[in-house]
Formats: sequence, structure tokens, C-alpha cells
Amino acid sequence: MTISLALWMFPALLVFVAVGFPIAFSLMSVALIFGIARFGDAAVFQFISKVDDVASNYVLGAIPLFVFMGALLERSGIANRLFDAIYLWTRNLPGGLAIGTVIMCTIFAAATGITGATETVVGMLAIPAMMKYAYDKSLIAGTICGGGSLGTIIPPSITVVVLAPVADIPVGDLFAGIMLPGLIMSGLFLAYIVIACLLNPKLAPREAPDGRPEPPFLDKIRITLVALVPPVFLICAVLGTILLGWATPTEAAATGAAGSIILCLLYGRMNWKALKESLYRTLSITAMIMLIVLGGSMFAGVFYASGGMVAIQKLLAEYGLAGWPAIALILFMTFLAGFVLELISVVLIVIPVAIPLVKLYGIDPLWFSVMFLVVLQTSYLTPPMAPAIFYLRAIAPPSITLGHMYKGVIPFICMQVVTLGLVFWFPQLATLLPKLIYGMN
Repeated sequence: MTISLALWMFPALLVFVAVGFPIAFSLMSVALIFGIARFGDAAVFQFISKVDDVASNYVLGAIPLFVFMGALLERSGIANRLFDAIYLWTRNLPGGLAIGTVIMCTIFAAATGITGATETVVGMLAIPAMMKYAYDKSLIAGTICGGGSLGTIIPPSITVVVLAPVADIPVGDLFAGIMLPGLIMSGLFLAYIVIACLLNPKLAPREAPDGRPEPPFLDKIRITLVALVPPVFLICAVLGTILLGWATPTEAAATGAAGSIILCLLYGRMNWKALKESLYRTLSITAMIMLIVLGGSMFAGVFYASGGMVAIQKLLAEYGLAGWPAIALILFMTFLAGFVLELISVVLIVIPVAIPLVKLYGIDPLWFSVMFLVVLQTSYLTPPMAPAIFYLRAIAPPSITLGHMYKGVIPFICMQVVTLGLVFWFPQLATLLPKLIYGMN
């Protein structure tokens, strides 16, 4: 009876989500209902302890600081200057604007850690420019969605900050683990754009309709130094201090938040409106994330205490699934869950169940976590329920239809699948940097 009760928690959660209940409150409600049904009033004391655990988790303190860093860079207009500087160097390449967009997404993902923010900010800058240059609408849509999705797997991803403590992996190790796969994926996106535009030049006309001459080389260097070097230095300072072990993620995030303020002051972009909007956005996003984390912690607590792990192991054994077939099933379920749930919600539902099985089967949890993040990112981009397309729909002009979006993301999904295959066949892509930096065994 106990085992069957635990397994019913997931269908109950899907019912709550399907009727439009917010995911955080869906997790809490299912945990409350099943917790009281199984343990009575004692469940309340467990929930109180979960509130204390989340509130006192030092690593989670990095979330509002990373969010503030990204929000301030977004609201201050620094991103606009950065995009213009990148395009100076890519304008003569096949699909130059699309290439610049992916590079911008990679840099901005490393500055914000928030997937939606990356896609929205870069999309608002790049879509009008690519439309002006008569780029193929499917290429525009695919580039924005694909590049925006890099926020999941380019550190300092907020998803990683949440995932690491749940998987009992140091945040720095996971940041180092996702760095190579993230850069490989970004490189595959760039390679696809160049090859596609070489094979079909109509996708991205290379003549500027306004006929503006290219600035002299020294001017390009000056513009790039002013626009690109300070944000990149800030990103390197934040990630470098984490990867080298000089600071905890929370301390590095505080450095990044302070650095974003200094950057805005240096550029003359700091004003009360930008600061106020950044603080409001930080409060809103942080409150949403922390509520989801709390709900996921309650849900996982009741599931474990009700014998859920034993139930899953017995269920897998009955169907003859163990080792990699079981892990493949978990990754497939992750892919499906990414259609309907917010990314952090998927982490908090799947990882507490998956990691004990991963360890049981003798699989490296770091390697699995990197593959999990790639799968999660792929589900973020895959139609028909792709969150990336919903973000794009909000900022795209009516002339870019859902058909363009669905068609445009397919090549980028293929590149993500290639990345997943590379990480699977070459685990060193996920484990090499952590071993070099931290000497992991």
C-alpha cells in the first residue's frame, strides 16, 4: 500500500499542472495531500524542516545575486552595445548576423545564467536587424531559440546552481563539467549557420541594404575593447573565482552583482529606473525559483519517506531494466517532462529519484548530470510545447509564424542531439575539466 501510494504522486502532480495550478503550489499540494495521508500530522513537521533547509542553504543564496547581475546588464543597455561590437567582426561572414547572435547568446548566457532572459534580450536586438537584412525567417527563429537555450548549459546557469546541491555535486565541479559541452554546442550552432548559408546564400543576404561602409580596423578594435572586454572580464572573474576555488558560488555571485553595478557606472548607464526595474525583476524571479525549490524539496521528502525509491527500483526490475537502459528511460522521461514543466521543476522532480539509481548502477553522477542538462535543454527547444518558442512568440513580429519557428529549431535540435551523443561516447568532455581543476578521481 505504501509503495503504490508513493507512485501515485507523479500522476497527481500532472493533474494539478494540467488544470493550470502553478507548479510550485502543485508540488506543495501533492506533498501535503500524500504526506498527511501517509504520516498524518507528523508530515507538517517534515515540511517545516524543509522550509528551514531551503532558507538556510548557502548555495541557493547565489540565485538572487546572479539574477540581479543579469537583470542589470539587461536593463542598462549594455547588451545593445555588445551586440553591435560583435557584429562588426561577423558582418562579412556567411550568416554574419546569425553568427553574431549565437556568439552574443553565449556571452550573455555566461553573464546572466537565465535562459529566458538571454533569449528575450538578444532576440529583441537581433530580430529587427536580421529582418532588415532579409534573413530567412526560419533561420531567424531557429537562431534566437537555439542561442537562447544555451543559458541552460553555459555556466553560471541558475539551473545548475539548483541542480548541484540536489545531486550532491559541488557547484564548481558541475560548472566545469558543462563548460566544454556548452562551448561544443555553441560551436555546432555556428558551424550549421555557416554551412547552411554557404550552401544557400538566400538564407542570409550579405549585402547591407543601407550600404554603410565597414569602419577602419583600428576603430573596430577600439569599439570592441570598449564594449566587449569589460563584460567578458566580469564573466571571467565570476566563473574563474568559482572554478579556481577562490570563492564559493555565492561569493562569486556577489562579486558579479557588484561588478555589474560598476560596469553600468563606467558606461554611464546607471540610473534609478534601471536599478529599480532590475531589483523588481530579481525579486520576482528569485521568489518564483525559491518557491519551486521549496515545493520540490517537500515533494521529494514525502516521496522518499513513502518508499518511492524502493517502488521505482522494483518496477524497473520487473521490466528487466537496470544500468544504462534504466538511465535512458529516466532521460527520456526528463525530455517529456521538459515539455510541460519549468526547467527547475524538472530538476527537483527527477534528480532526487535519478541520482540514487545512478549511484546504484555505478555511473558517474557528474557525467549523468551533464547529459541530463543537455536533454533538458533539448526539451526546452523541441516543438510543439517548446518554452523557447513561447518566449520568441512574445517578441517576434507577426510575419514570423509558428511554422517558421517549428521549422527553424529542427537543425539546432539536431546539433543538441549530436552534443548529447558526444558526451555519451566521450565522458571526458564532462569530466576532463573537473579533473584538471580539482583533481577529481
